[in-house]
Amino acid sequence: MDSLYGKTLFITGASRGIGKAIALRAAEDGANIVIAAKTSQPHPRLPGTIHTAAQEIEDAGGRALPLVMDVRNAEAVEAAVAQAVAHFGGIDILVNNASAISLTGTLDTPVKRFDLMMDVNLRGTWLASRTCLPHLLRAENPHILVLSPPLNLEPRWLAPHPAYTTSKYGMSLCMLGLAEEFRERGVAVNALWPRTVIATAAIDLLPDVDPAACRRPEIVADAAHWILTRPSRDVSGNFYIDEAVLAQAGVTDFDRYAVDPAREPLLDLFLD
Repeated sequence: MDSLYGKTLFITGASRGIGKAIALRAAEDGANIVIAAKTSQPHPRLPGTIHTAAQEIEDAGGRALPLVMDVRNAEAVEAAVAQAVAHFGGIDILVNNASAISLTGTLDTPVKRFDLMMDVNLRGTWLASRTCLPHLLRAENPHILVLSPPLNLEPRWLAPHPAYTTSKYGMSLCMLGLAEEFRERGVAVNALWPRTVIATAAIDLLPDVDPAACRRPEIVADAAHWILTRPSRDVSGNFYIDEAVLAQAGVTDFDRYAVDPAREPLLDLFLD
């Protein structure tokens, strides 16, 4: 299988950035996309809403269902999943993309921000997975993809921003647990992380990052597409890196993903 035609993807945080890029790549195949995100009205600083994303997805050849959903709210997640199943007849793929970030030290991280990162990143991943799993278990080739990093326990990745690192590593640990728990039942659960910094709105939160030294979200989307079209029983419990995935798929030209091909791309967080 090399196409997501007719598959239904439930993507958290798909109104912009990497989530939207994954949605658009699947839409090119003729997939059904559930855009489960909070932004229904234009944000003063961030581009895109669930409705503008839905239009782009349909223009790309897919079918879209925009749903207002806060991944922290269990009732909202359950209602969104129920709507998705009623509308498209099931769920084949869950992409846990929604994430909160604050690259701050302990004394500079408000408790509310700590709670936000834990609720969105770790709890949201577990909650969305738990809610979608009964439907994934009925799918032909079910996948859960988590946008989280490999577990790099070098202290230099923990000391500068312990709260954020812990929340993202929590997503990665959740992936490992779900992968093993549902391995015999055929649900693939994997993590995907970019090798280089990606040019999304989040780079405004990274110190001293020049957007020209970043890659575009499409590199992550193409890597996700390759993973999600593999047989689910053959790939599970992996920490994938986008560039390595695409190299395995035969891609040799990575300049096409660069914001500025003349610049050396910056290595992303958590990678040595």
